[in-house]
Amino acid sequence: MRGVYLILAGLVVMMLGVWAYRENYATQHVLREISQIQRDIGHQREELAVLNAEWAYLNRPDRLRDLAAINYDRLGLLPFQPEQFGRVDQIAFPQEDDLILDLTDSVDVVGSLEAIEP
Repeated sequence: MRGVYLILAGLVVMMLGVWAYRENYATQHVLREISQIQRDIGHQREELAVLNAEWAYLNRPDRLRDLAAINYDRLGLLPFQPEQFGRVDQIAFPQEDDLILDLTDSVDVVGSLEAIEP
C-alpha cells in the first residue's frame, strides 16, 4: 500500500511540474504581448505628436491668409469684420416654460419584476 501512495505522490508532483511549466511559458507569452502593445502605443503617440505639429504648422494664420488671398477668385473668402458678430441680446433663447417638464401625468406599468436568468 505504501508503494501505491509513493507512486501517486510522484505522479502528482510530476503533474504539478508540468502545470507550472505551462503557466510559466503562458506568462512569458503574455508579458511579450504586453511589451509589444506598449511599444505600439509609444509609436502611435509619436505619430500623433507629429500629426499635431503638422496640423499646427498648416493652420498658421499668416499661411491661411495668404491661401485665402491667392484663391479669392474661386472661394471668395474675406477676413471677419467686427460688425459680422452679433450681440448676446440678439440670441433667441428658449422660454422658461419650454424647459419645465410636466411630471404630473401618471404612467401605467404592466409586468412583474423577475430576475432574468443568464
